[in-house]
Amino acid sequence: MASLLLSTSPSHLYNISPRHGIPFLHSIPALKPFKRPNFSPVLSHPKLATHVVYHRTIAKSSSIGSRETEDPISDESPLGEDSAAFQLSAQKLSSWVYFTVILGSVLFALNVLWIDPSTGFGTAFVDSISSISGSPEVTMLLLMAIFATVHSGLASLRDPGEKLIGKRAFRVLFSGISLPLATSTVVYFINHRYDGTQLWQIQTVPGLHELVWLSSFVSFFFLYPSTFNLLEVAAVDEPKMHLWETGIMRITRHPQMVGQVIWCLAHTLWIGNTVAISASVGLILHHLFGVWNGDRRLAIRYGKSFEVIKKRTSVIPFAAILDGRQELPTDYYKEFLRLPYVAITILTLGAYFAHPLMQSSSYNLHW
Repeated sequence: MASLLLSTSPSHLYNISPRHGIPFLHSIPALKPFKRPNFSPVLSHPKLATHVVYHRTIAKSSSIGSRETEDPISDESPLGEDSAAFQLSAQKLSSWVYFTVILGSVLFALNVLWIDPSTGFGTAFVDSISSISGSPEVTMLLLMAIFATVHSGLASLRDPGEKLIGKRAFRVLFSGISLPLATSTVVYFINHRYDGTQLWQIQTVPGLHELVWLSSFVSFFFLYPSTFNLLEVAAVDEPKMHLWETGIMRITRHPQMVGQVIWCLAHTLWIGNTVAISASVGLILHHLFGVWNGDRRLAIRYGKSFEVIKKRTSVIPFAAILDGRQELPTDYYKEFLRLPYVAITILTLGAYFAHPLMQSSSYNLHW
């Protein structure tokens, strides 16, 4: 073919007319100028309209906020991650050995440095807060305020903190400060939950115990999906800020807040005094702030992708489903038939039956 082309004269290739000396372009059908199609009728139709956004793909080697590519995606496309996904085949035995060693080391350090009255600082910390006011309600609120400020403050500093010291080191710092404060707050609540002024006493009402138990049980299924990534929690795997979209996220975008509100209402109804109310107020306010702060941080990290997910989810449970912004898959139940939810069920039942052990351990601390 190459030799044929090289041996063929240009006049033969182009069929040049001896009269005009130009190719017979008139033998080729004239091309009509391109006319941009009118999509207005389609876009105006409520069922056919598709809002297109630009999805920001973050390069693994780039800094936070830098963009590798921008691809147009429909707001019907899945953008977030599959929450509570767990593949046994992807697990490494060595990772879980590290997790066990790290967990044991953290609990040992927590006991020596904070819980044990003879060696730890926990007793001195709780005594100093209690000395501010003789009111258990005030002490409860102060403990909650300190924990909330430190916990949310460190969460807000996550991006610059990870850049400065690394993701794993920042997770260790975050947990090392938050865990002792959370322990003090929980122990103080257990020890003083029946102090204060009794406002109502309805524990003998038939069915109330079952209602409180069921509400508390359900509240644990609203755990934030990141809790399922235990290897990331312990910094065995590199911690990440996830953009979840499936499972409980279809019901509410902030499941931890919803679960905490359910738990607080159930326990306040059962206990019925001012200490329970103060604890519930502190917890609910902290989690309501977490709704705003969490959305803010995800918007900074994921940009337009988060805005799309935000539009098709809701903070109030089931609101996005009821108004049509979220359509549940036909096999939606499969997003809960996973090992992490089995583990949550076992741990929740275990925590219920371990209540006497938890109470006796708290009483021994005299916080």
